[in-house]
Amino acid sequence: MNLILTVLEIVAPVFLLATIGFAWVKFGFEYRIQFVTQLAMTLSVPCLVFVALMQTKIEPGALTALSLATIASYGIVTVVMILLVFVLRLKQSTFSAPLIFGNTGNLGLPLALFAFGDEGLSYAVIVFAIMFVWSFTFGIWLVAGSGSLGKVLREPSVAATLLGALFLWQGWETPLFLTNTLKLIGQMAIPLMLITLGVAVARLESGGMARAVFLSSLKLVICTGIAWWVADWFALEPVAFGVLVLQVATPVAVTSYMLAEKYGADAQQVAGLVVASTLMSVAALPLLLASLL
Repeated sequence: MNLILTVLEIVAPVFLLATIGFAWVKFGFEYRIQFVTQLAMTLSVPCLVFVALMQTKIEPGALTALSLATIASYGIVTVVMILLVFVLRLKQSTFSAPLIFGNTGNLGLPLALFAFGDEGLSYAVIVFAIMFVWSFTFGIWLVAGSGSLGKVLREPSVAATLLGALFLWQGWETPLFLTNTLKLIGQMAIPLMLITLGVAVARLESGGMARAVFLSSLKLVICTGIAWWVADWFALEPVAFGVLVLQVATPVAVTSYMLAEKYGADAQQVAGLVVASTLMSVAALPLLLASLL
């Protein structure tokens, strides 16, 4: 009973905030998703990432192990998903990227924070940054036939990760007044991202739901299995282990739909994957979290 209550205390805020965003749109209220997303990704998330890394007390060796495990996990997931799409005779430009990349930002960061505290958030930031770079280089190449490493390196979240890692490595800290300001700005990120997730799901028009449910189930099982095996192989300590598995197992990201829309892939099929995998995560993530605690 205590375990069930603990899991509910962790996941309830995540899905309640997403539900607020979903209900906000269904009641007909205005929500400028482009503005909110830009505010979060340009200002709030970079501040959250930078402060989390700067103030982390995690040993550099542990962060290195998680980084290597994350790279290995996404490398294996990439190969497996591309082969799966080929075997099922699906269109690579439409299905590969959504099956590889999860919602490590909107969903993964809050879950890591609520489940494992500030230490978990610091680990989750590393996974998020690596996935972000891979998604906006190789992921865009899968969808559009081209990618841009330079564009990724100019993203504020990536710059914040590199700067935070430098401060962590050197043991530097910003002046207290600046740290408090950055921390306050960063505190906006998680509620903004979760409410925006609910808004985005509410606005999607899903298509091909039978296929979407099937593929979402495969994604959940495959990604969880690979991350669990890699985390065990790298002998990650419990918090890093749990964060890696949770992050890699997150459902299809809304950004996959946006990229499909932008680069001419079948956006309706991707929207179906986003909706199906997100709804599935309402049941799956608490069960997965219970097995990790």
